[in-house]
Formats: sequence, structure tokens, C-alpha cells
Amino acid sequence: MEVLITKGLTKTYHGRNVVDAVNMNVEKGDIYGFIGKNGAGKTTLMKMVCGLTRTSAGDFTLFGSTDLGMGRKKIGCVIEQPALYPGMTAKENLIYYSKMQGCEKTTDFDAMLALVGLPDTGKKKAKKFSLGMKQRLSIAIALLGEPEFLVLDEPMNGLDPAGIREIRELLMRLHEKKQITILISSHILGELGKIATKYGIINNGVLVEEFSADELDSRGKHYLHIRTDNYEKTQRILAEKFNIQGGKMLEDNSLCIYEQLENAAVINQALVQNGVMVSYLAVEGQDMEKYFVERMGGM
Repeated sequence: MEVLITKGLTKTYHGRNVVDAVNMNVEKGDIYGFIGKNGAGKTTLMKMVCGLTRTSAGDFTLFGSTDLGMGRKKIGCVIEQPALYPGMTAKENLIYYSKMQGCEKTTDFDAMLALVGLPDTGKKKAKKFSLGMKQRLSIAIALLGEPEFLVLDEPMNGLDPAGIREIRELLMRLHEKKQITILISSHILGELGKIATKYGIINNGVLVEEFSADELDSRGKHYLHIRTDNYEKTQRILAEKFNIQGGKMLEDNSLCIYEQLENAAVINQALVQNGVMVSYLAVEGQDMEKYFVERMGGM
């Protein structure tokens, strides 16, 4: 089931498309890592989805429906700065927002605070919270009403390593225990790589690419790239002497193998000794950080 589908979604400010004809697909169960530089259009797109700003062109559906008002009732969001009342405790903030949403009587506030890792804040005011605690409390507020879709704009931004780990572990709990679909933007590619099941890269308002985590893994996987004068004989030698079966044949009739990369020199020697002319042999693989940065328009 598609939770969010955008078709040509566009937002124009002062004659410039800050979100430019974006076609995005977020499916139920995704943790969708939304990647792009500052000003690329991530926050603006999230605001349109959550009803915080109007679209200029294009449209989108939520949970398979064009009834966006109904769909947004199933969304929880934290966009830009956490909107907390600094003079209130964590529980008081939750109670306040639950009253606004009409779900005070159905919410177990202590359980909610425990879920986001804030079980013992007591009378401590939000103004004395660390940034990580504020982010977790904001996520707790976004969870009021038991949303099915969570939209988070840079929730790890500015956090120390411990705070980043806490947010990451919280999102994994929500995904696994609550089956919540998550759209999360972040600059921290290494952290997204630990949780995302799907990615979208946006550059200057344009969605450059969309792909699954499995597709990313295959692109980043290292391999031994071999080019010889006899493809069939090369395969036979690899099978007989190294028990390497198959491999991937490229358009130029070279071969990629994903086993025994550490034996590259021995493999090269065996091929030559058995009458195969080797014109190229090297371990290759995509540098994933470079891959992302290039598609985001460089640094």
C-alpha cells in the first residue's frame, strides 16, 4: 500500500521552483531516507505533505486517497524546530497537545514518555532538556493520536553521537513495534544507512533518484573486475581452481566476481599461467558517500 504518492508536486517562491515536479513514492513499512543539501527542497516538500504550506502545482495522495484532510489525521510530524513549551514538564507538554488534538482521555502519558526514552524527567522543565531530549519529546507529541505515518525533518541535526544513537534506536522501535511508516530527512548519511529501507535524493528541488536499500547495497558492493581474451576459459579456471561459480558478465565481455577478492593476485597468476591473457584485473566498488554527494550536486 502506498502511504504517500506525489505527482509533479511543485512549490514556487518568487518565480523559482523550490520543489520542482517531484514524483515520490513512500510505501507502507518504509523508512524513507530523504537526502539533500540545505535549500534542496526537503523541508518544503514535507510542509506541503503535512498541510503547513500550499502546493503551487501537482498533487499527491495519502494512504491511497485524495482526501488529504482525512489522510493527515494519520500523520505525525516534527518539522524544523521542536515546538515545545519551555516552562512545562515533558508530561505537561504532552497533556497540553493531547487536549488540542482531543485525545487526552485515550493517551497513557507515562507509557508514551517511556516509549521515547523519557521515563524519569519528573518536574524538570523542557527548557532544561538537552537537544536530544527535546527531539524525543517532540516525537512523542507527534505520536499523539497513534499516527501511521511519521514525517521527521532533520531529527538528528545538531545532536552528539549519543543523542544520534538514541533517536536512531527510537525510530527503529517505532518502526518495528508500532509498524509506523517514516519519512526522515537527514544530512547524516551513515546514520540513515543504518535504518533506511528506501532513499530519495533531491537536488535544487528535483528528485534525482529513488531506490531501495537493497539496490544501494548492490551498487556499493565491491567486486573483482577481470577483463581477458577468453571469457569462457576464465570462468572455467575460476571454477576449477578457486571454486568460484558464475559471476556477472558486463557489456564489454569483462567479468565481475564477488568472492575471494583478497586473492586477486593469485587469481591473476593462475589465469596467466593457464594461457589466459589478462588485460585488466582490479578490485572495484562504488564509494557510497561520493555517490550521494555527486547526486546532491556536490559539496
